[in-house]
Amino acid sequence: MVENRILRSLSGKRNCLDNAAIKRFFGTLKAEYSYLNRFDTVEMLQQGIADYIHYYNPHRTKQKLKGLSPVQYRTQALSAG
Repeated sequence: MVENRILRSLSGKRNCLDNAAIKRFFGTLKAEYSYLNRFDTVEMLQQGIADYIHYYNPHRTKQKLKGLSPVQYRTQALSAG
């Protein structure tokens, strides 16, 4: 990690909450995308994941966010404040 200049972003001591956000995303990725598609090559899988990530924040609406995408919700919150 040091030679590639990758820094860890953790709370210090080991804490299950450090991984909560990414575990949630990967769970959603598997449930909504990978289980519903077939990938014949690693390249197809990589492109599919890239496409899903591009879709996830700007376009995927969530009921919890009043039917807005995460980007729309943040933009609305910033313009209101």
